[in-house]
Amino acid sequence: MVSGNLTHVSRFLLLGFSEAPELQPLIFGVFLSMYLITVFGNLFIILAVSSDTQLHTPMYFFLSNLSLVDICFTSTTIPKMLWNIQTQNKVISYEGCITQMYFFALFVGLDDFLLTVMAYDRFVAICHPLHYTVIVSARLCGLLVLVSWVINVLHSFLQTLMVLRFSFGREVIIPHYFCELKQLVQLACSDTLLNDMVIYFATVLLGGAPLAGILYSYSRIVSSICGISSAQGNYKAFSTCASHLSVVSLFYCTCLGVYLSSAATQSSYSSATASVMYTVVTAMLNPFIYSLRNKDIKRALKAFFR
Repeated sequence: MVSGNLTHVSRFLLLGFSEAPELQPLIFGVFLSMYLITVFGNLFIILAVSSDTQLHTPMYFFLSNLSLVDICFTSTTIPKMLWNIQTQNKVISYEGCITQMYFFALFVGLDDFLLTVMAYDRFVAICHPLHYTVIVSARLCGLLVLVSWVINVLHSFLQTLMVLRFSFGREVIIPHYFCELKQLVQLACSDTLLNDMVIYFATVLLGGAPLAGILYSYSRIVSSICGISSAQGNYKAFSTCASHLSVVSLFYCTCLGVYLSSAATQSSYSSATASVMYTVVTAMLNPFIYSLRNKDIKRALKAFFR
């Protein structure tokens, strides 16, 4: 593209999932239902934890923070997509696209960090039960959540500043249903080498390090569980981390599936559909995973509705 066609772009076009008009009502209905389930499901978790004093423990404190982040995570992308379908307008402003990219990077990073913190909490509870209340204090819980926010706010801010220096064409078509960092880097008309290096470094540091922490925590947990002689003790120890392990597996497997599918196919619609798994489905299933397997959450929800 010649330099005369470059400008500070004022809008982007989000292609979404399909351009077929007959499919738009179906897509709107499905995603509206998923969004409402996600918001209300996670909101019920927050209300149950805050209203029941017996749930004022580190594990449920982290769970309520995860539910809050999941609500914000889906609210970053889905409402704009629903609005575009309803108005039959694929446009998102330059400022809106950059803002969406910033908050998406922020909340996906927070999801990752909170899952790591919850794995550490389960590790201390099972491997060092006698010192649990001393190690995982209220001060440490607040500090871990605060550090997670600070790191991801700074990371998202850095990535946003890197994108702001890009030049784009007069009208940019994004083959997705939201503004994703990788998509904007690929569509830029400027040199993206520095951005690619920062993205790869951040992925290894902020994605690989939490995953390594989770794997280490669960390797120690498995070793401790294997050292328990009674079957009842084994079951009780495993049940305390089964829900979290399910959520971790769902989050990382869907993220891995998205990037493998995007590398294997050139179809923009296939890539957007695959992204739904970790941007919407994971956040929607989290409340069900934690509430259906957790007697304390079910008891608190029943008491709250009564």
